Amino acid sequence: MNIPDNDWLPAVFLGLMALSFLVYAILDGYDLGVGVLLPSDTAQENNQQHRDMMIYSIGPFWDANETWLVMAIGLLLIAFPSAYSIILQALYLPTALMLVGLILRGVSFDFRTKAPSKNKTKWDLAFKAGSLLTTLSQGYMLGRYVTGFENTTFGYGFSILASICVTAGYSFIGAAWLVMRTEGKLQIKAARWAIYCNTLMAIGIIAVCLTNLFFNKAIMDKWLSFPQVFVMIPMSFLLIFLFSSIHLYLTKVPTKNDVGCWFPFVCATLIFILSFLGLAYSFYPYIIWQKITIWEAASARNSLMFIFIGAVIVLPTIIAYTIFSYRVFWGKTTKLNY
Repeated sequence: MNIPDNDWLPAVFLGLMALSFLVYAILDGYDLGVGVLLPSDTAQENNQQHRDMMIYSIGPFWDANETWLVMAIGLLLIAFPSAYSIILQALYLPTALMLVGLILRGVSFDFRTKAPSKNKTKWDLAFKAGSLLTTLSQGYMLGRYVTGFENTTFGYGFSILASICVTAGYSFIGAAWLVMRTEGKLQIKAARWAIYCNTLMAIGIIAVCLTNLFFNKAIMDKWLSFPQVFVMIPMSFLLIFLFSSIHLYLTKVPTKNDVGCWFPFVCATLIFILSFLGLAYSFYPYIIWQKITIWEAASARNSLMFIFIGAVIVLPTIIAYTIFSYRVFWGKTTKLNY
């Protein structure tokens, strides 16, 4: 592995790209999860009201949240073009399916607000289908990437497991978002969804960790050797605490005066961050596992420096816009009027 001593730019761009993917997973993760959780039973009386309120809760944010995905893929393309080429060639089909899902979400979201009321339910179900297709595709892509695009039974099986786990994770943070943003029967229903998804996501994280540790010797050596093992122990206890405390809180929803309604969402965010850091540590400094490092895949240094100037301007702008929009539309969900 060739790691230059003084070339810090590829590491900086890896950090910017990782930050973009992490923020995307949290922000677009919850609105994708809300879409997946939309009630599909059209016979129940309150379900249309609940679907309306769930859509209202993500309405001011969901399309802006996708900006972070564009930012992350753009950084991958311009900073690590050779890795981008390999990844895209290996993931053409799930990428196409993800784009179909995202387009279906965008079209159905706009049409449900303007279509005659008799068709609103159909557009709601289309939004749910688009959300589900997007989460499954992203999970499958993550699984293929983590296994180094292995065309083996293990590689495909792990990717299917990852698609289920990612969908459960997005559904969990989506339900936590609804607990924070809604009241009444919908909040109670969201807490029940969050309990189921919390359990499923915990099982998924354990399964992915064990699979990575015991089927990949390089990752096992990285985590279980001395002194790294002393990092894994507190991380494991922190994850156990977060999962168990969320479960305990959710069983008590609704709380008096809505105390701690933000707690499940904050804990879900911490779980996402810990899981992401674990994956990043496992695979660093490879951008294609055990094939290409970030230094081998990086663009020419002059090009990186030029792009770095643009990133220094664009990234803070997106962060400022994101904070501003959340401050403006913060609080319990109300009806959208546009």
